[in-house]
Amino acid sequence: MTIFLGRIAILATLLIGWQLASGPLIDPFFVSSPAEIGKRFADLVSSGRLFSHGWITVLETLVGFFFGACAGITVGLVLGRNELLAKLLDPILIAIYSLPKIALAPLFIMWFGIGIEMKIILTATIVFFLVFLNTYSGVRAVEREQLEILRLMGAREHHLITKVVLPSAIQWVFTGLKLSVPYALIGAIVGEIMAANRGLGYLLQDAAGQLDTAGVFAALIAIIALALLLQAAVRKLEQVLMPWKRDQQERELSV
Repeated sequence: MTIFLGRIAILATLLIGWQLASGPLIDPFFVSSPAEIGKRFADLVSSGRLFSHGWITVLETLVGFFFGACAGITVGLVLGRNELLAKLLDPILIAIYSLPKIALAPLFIMWFGIGIEMKIILTATIVFFLVFLNTYSGVRAVEREQLEILRLMGAREHHLITKVVLPSAIQWVFTGLKLSVPYALIGAIVGEIMAANRGLGYLLQDAAGQLDTAGVFAALIAIIALALLLQAAVRKLEQVLMPWKRDQQERELSV
């Protein structure tokens, strides 16, 4: 409770200071003010624009996140269990990973057009590499001696994967998923900024094109709120699939 109240106090102090500084100290054209931003945000909500545009961004983010995560987990698992294949593909994957994924947006526009498909593919590409690298690291971190003992006891590959590899790597997988949530949203927003007439990225770009500082901040607040909701959803899924982690944290707090 003390930490929560402290956070509220810090936020209130920043907002009050911002409101007082806007005008007397800083030109409102550049920073607007919390009151004006709140008014603009309320207008977006009351007009329904926030929800209609926000739904498009949510759809692009969730679909891209799902396909990127599934592909990343699958490829990470396959390469983690096949050392020869991993060595063959390692230079290609590293070369693509080192490339800023946002730089692929113009190419994706040429390939897939300016529709929702392009934003989904861009988002999935960004998520794929983050989840893949964490999954691959988690699979490779499993002790080989343990796997060899189980194999000598008659365990087959699918037994090793379902009973040992996946349970051991699942924490790595969720680390990749949590890291990729904001980047998935970045992919969708960047795609909308570059080529779209719908979505939160479009609202952001439209407000910036009209030199509407309050509108830009209102769109940013909506994007931040969406990112926090997505992070909370991933954490909730982690608690459901990894109940022992929550119990461990509770024991540590009680010590």
